[in-house]
Amino acid sequence: MNTYSVALIGGDGIGPEILREGKKVMDAAAEVAGITWKWKEYPYGADHWLATRKGFPTLVTEEEMAELGQYDAVYFGAIGDPRVPDSANQAGFLLWMRFYFDQYINLRPAKLYRGVDSPLAGKKPHDINIYFIRENSEDFYIGLGGRFKGTRSSEELEMKRALCTARFKLDISLEPGDEMGYQIGAMSGRNAERTIRYGFELARKKRLTRVTVLHKANVLTKIYGLWVERATEVAKNYPDIELDFAIVDAATMWIVKRPEYFQVIVAPNMFGDILSDLAASTIGGLGFAPGGNINPDRKAGVSMFEPISGSAPKYKGLNKVNPIAQILAGKLMLEHLGEDRAAELVEQATEDVLAAGKVRTYDIGGKSTCSEMGDAVAERLLRLKA
Repeated sequence: MNTYSVALIGGDGIGPEILREGKKVMDAAAEVAGITWKWKEYPYGADHWLATRKGFPTLVTEEEMAELGQYDAVYFGAIGDPRVPDSANQAGFLLWMRFYFDQYINLRPAKLYRGVDSPLAGKKPHDINIYFIRENSEDFYIGLGGRFKGTRSSEELEMKRALCTARFKLDISLEPGDEMGYQIGAMSGRNAERTIRYGFELARKKRLTRVTVLHKANVLTKIYGLWVERATEVAKNYPDIELDFAIVDAATMWIVKRPEYFQVIVAPNMFGDILSDLAASTIGGLGFAPGGNINPDRKAGVSMFEPISGSAPKYKGLNKVNPIAQILAGKLMLEHLGEDRAAELVEQATEDVLAAGKVRTYDIGGKSTCSEMGDAVAERLLRLKA
């Protein structure tokens, strides 16, 4: 019997409610698969920050972040509260965790299940089944940038020299009092290579035949040119898998028009962030969209699993929202821990409940509560043991 220690962080808004249902299903999975969870809850979120460390730049201290690294995984609800600045919660917790534990993979599957209607006409269950892999620590999320005002100062002149080249004589002079913001993206060949390799390895594990690599190298030649070059090199080691390149704006259209074409999509950070939400919309919405912030080397850093729906503060405490994304994030956690059979059973139980149609939350036309959906999936999972 395998035992796993997992940190539970409910966070803000609907986070604690959906995490409760996810844990309920994970406990059922443990009973079915013969594994043991050692759970420990942490209070990190807006209320804790306001009560104990208002003004502190991050939701957690470095010592607390290091403590989370002692677990086999982090099972997370959601974060985001208007009372707390984004610099403390989004950047000061989620992004920091990704960097701190080198969670360079963001895995966001999008699968259309039985019992769920796609907004795309004519799509049947499993027609859409995309493994979306987002590079998770570089690109335009590295945090380099700033703002300055037009004062005719030396600062403005230096920035003008930096942004203008001999080839493109751009006039970016600012009127006095006007302002400019700039954000710098960067990508390392090492990170591009290992992210793309993860996509090919996942395709091989799932017995898939195509990896689509998104880019914008036709315009942003420096950063995404490197991305394309590394993809070409990595693909040489996988002759059984097709390397498919797609410019991101064209891919946006094809995800809507012909989503069944895509099997594994690997994307730079910003494009992956945006297009994985688009992919989620084709399978019923964010209530069905799990995510994993993963360091594939479990010894090198802990991984964190979450729904990608956000904290939805207006639904806090209503016991209303769909917990399926949280439950499926638990499935990703089980896969990461090597418990593939338990993960399969969680997905089967979830789809069985959705296909039966008796328990349906508001987002799919029903009146069932969040806890009723969690109960139904857990009960179905326990019956699969018999």
